[in-house]
Amino acid sequence: MSIALMFAVYLALGSVAGVLAGLFGIGGGLVIVPILILAFDFQGISPAIATHLAVGTSLATIVFTSISSIRSHHVRQGVRWEIFRPMVTGIVIGAALGAWTASLMAGEFLQTVIGVFVMLVALKMFLELNPKPGRAVPGKIGLGAAGTGIGWASAIFGIGGGTLTVPFLNWCNVRMQQAVGTSAACGLPIALAGATVNGLTGWQNPALPDYSLGFIYLPALLGIVLTSVVMARYGAELAHRLDARWLKRFFALLLLVVGIRFLI
Repeated sequence: MSIALMFAVYLALGSVAGVLAGLFGIGGGLVIVPILILAFDFQGISPAIATHLAVGTSLATIVFTSISSIRSHHVRQGVRWEIFRPMVTGIVIGAALGAWTASLMAGEFLQTVIGVFVMLVALKMFLELNPKPGRAVPGKIGLGAAGTGIGWASAIFGIGGGTLTVPFLNWCNVRMQQAVGTSAACGLPIALAGATVNGLTGWQNPALPDYSLGFIYLPALLGIVLTSVVMARYGAELAHRLDARWLKRFFALLLLVVGIRFLI
């Protein structure tokens, strides 16, 4: 595949990821990681590091996507900052530990773990298996603990945490628009901590392709960011206008296909 065609793929991927980040608060990583793994395979990048490179690059792109998404949600009063602040420390610690945990996994095993996770998310979205609001927002210690767990898992899977944060906040009686907006805010520290650790753990790995910064592939980062930052604003606007039920089901079917592909 030519460099020009590959860069066009990254631009298109960024557009899709940006809309999803704003619409569902998922940071786009559920789309970015699987497609990057396939793209890296076409490029001939070693399977031993392709998944780690996809995860690290995904987290790096979410840094930029989340900033755009946060701003769009904030102007609509969609971010509960009083919930976000107690979670930040736990999120950063958890994300750093999660990125380090992923670095210890073999590439094929990490890909299998991601495939299983993607399939579980697909089933959850399609069947609408969301926890019913049943409790109040926990105190600072509880929010910090939740942030640690969300950050740890998110950094392993290369996502912004919305897949986990939104259901948690809904369970705590936070209305959907504010859950999505607060999730977008949580995605920024997850991405910053996870991308930093991926850059360090992959530093000077002999299998890395040119233009890599540890487990962050800069051409893919540039292509995705150029379009995702713009499209995240449109996704956030749609989140406040549309009932995304059927769109979520279609997206769930797509994720299911992707997850099955990774497992087989």
